[in-house]
Amino acid sequence: MKFRPLHDRVIIRRAESDTKSKGGIIIPDNAKEKPQEGEVIAVGPGARDKNGALIALDVKAGDFILFGKWSGTEVKIDGEDLLIMKEADIMGIIDKTEMASTDKAGAVKKAA
Repeated sequence: MKFRPLHDRVIIRRAESDTKSKGGIIIPDNAKEKPQEGEVIAVGPGARDKNGALIALDVKAGDFILFGKWSGTEVKIDGEDLLIMKEADIMGIIDKTEMASTDKAGAVKKAA
């Protein structure tokens, strides 16, 4: 990608949404709700405070995040649909490794 966000902006690739409901009904594209999570692709250098000092961002490329439903601006870069938003619009970072271990532990408890 040949795009670098400025200041405290972040580029996000939205997570893929499910094409089937839990009951097995196939959901058409126009009826799907867009996911509110995604992967950070690139981050800007950070915002500046009143004194001009650079404040680094808390997110980094590769993080999986949760963001607001109407956050960001949809853009197409190199033929790919992406979102550009400020770091303040990000609600939090999703720890995928912790979720996987919790799921496995939950499955073990249910089996016992």
